[in-house]
Amino acid sequence: MNFRRIKNDLAANLNRLLYESRDKAYTSIRAVTFISSFAAAALLLYNFGFELTPRQQQQVYYGINIIFAIFVLSYLTRWLYSFKRTDFLRRHRFEGILMFLLIINGLSAFLLDFALIPELLGLAGFQHPLPFYHFIIGSFMILLLVYEFGVASSRLGNLNVRPAAALLISFIILIGIGTGLLMLPDMSRAPGSMPFLEALFTATSAVCVTGLIVVDTATYFTIKGQLVILILIQLGGLGILSFASFFTLLFRQSIGIRHQLMLQNILNSESLLTARDLIRRIVFMTILIEFVGFLLIFATWGNEIEFVSIDQKIYYSAFHAVSAFCQAGFSLFSNGLYQGLVREAYLMHLVIAGLIILGSIGFPVIQDLFSIKRLRDRLRHPWRDWQLGTKIAVYVTAALLLVGTLTFYLFEIDNTLADMAFMEALITSFFHSATRTAGFSTVDIGSLQLPTYLILIFLMFVGASSGSIGGGIKTSTFFIVLASSVATFRGKVKLVIGKHFISESLIFRALSIVAFAVSANVVGIFLLTITEPGMDFKDLAFEQVSAFATVGLSTGITPQLSFWGRIIIIMSMFIGRIGTLTLALAFISRVDTQDYKYPKAHIMVG
Repeated sequence: MNFRRIKNDLAANLNRLLYESRDKAYTSIRAVTFISSFAAAALLLYNFGFELTPRQQQQVYYGINIIFAIFVLSYLTRWLYSFKRTDFLRRHRFEGILMFLLIINGLSAFLLDFALIPELLGLAGFQHPLPFYHFIIGSFMILLLVYEFGVASSRLGNLNVRPAAALLISFIILIGIGTGLLMLPDMSRAPGSMPFLEALFTATSAVCVTGLIVVDTATYFTIKGQLVILILIQLGGLGILSFASFFTLLFRQSIGIRHQLMLQNILNSESLLTARDLIRRIVFMTILIEFVGFLLIFATWGNEIEFVSIDQKIYYSAFHAVSAFCQAGFSLFSNGLYQGLVREAYLMHLVIAGLIILGSIGFPVIQDLFSIKRLRDRLRHPWRDWQLGTKIAVYVTAALLLVGTLTFYLFEIDNTLADMAFMEALITSFFHSATRTAGFSTVDIGSLQLPTYLILIFLMFVGASSGSIGGGIKTSTFFIVLASSVATFRGKVKLVIGKHFISESLIFRALSIVAFAVSANVVGIFLLTITEPGMDFKDLAFEQVSAFATVGLSTGITPQLSFWGRIIIIMSMFIGRIGTLTLALAFISRVDTQDYKYPKAHIMVG
């Protein structure tokens, strides 16, 4: 008996039977899944944001289990209607594993009256298996919601939304969600809920990876609130569209052409294929670097710093690793890294500085420098050099680090560095040169000398490299403007860098970015002098540039800002994060052709 033939015949007959109802079934599944996802989000929000009694928690998880059953039925129905069922299982293997675990746990609870997975977790040594299982449930629901957002974002192409507008909308949505979450009663230790403006400021600072705060992150928020801030930092650092697209690819392994075009524009990649590949590499690269950074921070706190438990040490290490690599500057210490004995953990300072530098040089540079493929290729062909963008990012970053370290040391050796030994002062100077894109500090920023303020303002304004999480005008923009100016003074008509011709359009783009950035900061400082008449101009200028460059360094005036002063800083953080050109392109309806030329004009300049 040919079982293979019988199986194929049965499958063919089943496919013919289901063919006519396939479209209606998929439409119904999509609607049910969409509604179930939002119902699950509402239940998780209720459970996460409010202090519930054990009975209320039990009712919440009962509802979530019903939603899980719906997801399992939806998965099985999609598998039944896929027609190529083996390929379906292979393409959705990650989702299939999760569904299998849900089925096993559900059957054990229904037939044997105990949940199998929490029991296994208990046997594995977990002290609190049920809360950990609930954490797994919540994490899975978040993944499903991100997946649904990815599916929804893939529909943006059908609405003919420009990539710049899609990026703008995604950040506004994320800030809005973050603001709502932080206002939930169980997010903060204060009575009631967090006021709207403070929640909006904190959410914007986290999503825009800035680190400016109007309340103390360590004492004002509960662990739940701190976790919300951490998630906002991670999603805001890499972009919610990037994360959503990654999970869409993880679950479905395919996205539409228009969605890929949107990613290509947002990531500034060379082609559609590289955009899809770059999404995966960026997410995996981020997870790897943050995990290694977590291990190094965990090992370098120093024996003098005492934690309540090993869990707290793990939590603090993970939080600061993510905050450092994402250039956020948020800390779980009231005075940041200037807190008590933390300011003397110099090895840990070097680890955080390394994470900040890796996060600031950009993912394309990291890939060009450290990917196994590129390293193997250079071993085989030693004459192959770095890409031009990598050279500019590495050399300009190194130059800025050197200038920042030397000037900070020279201007502060008799001030904030006076009580330190030579190596301690040198590490502190290097740390504050590196943190020009992040916002951590191990000295009192309000006590710095005026020349140090000016140097830091310049370093913050230049910022990180293109393709990175950090802000500023970017190192490549600064280098192109500087090289173009030098070429103009030397009478050169064309700009050539490393045997590469730099087009006029690229030079104009760099000049436009600098002009936009200067104008935005001048306007911001001017408005702050109106709304904050009693504050020092130096402090206001430092605060504005720090907000626009998404750095987070502050002289301590942030909590003292008035209502309108906070609004100005919120707008500066938002514009600085998405970029001035992105903001302009989001509202430009069309670009006029430039295939014609006007008569050449000669204008006296200088």
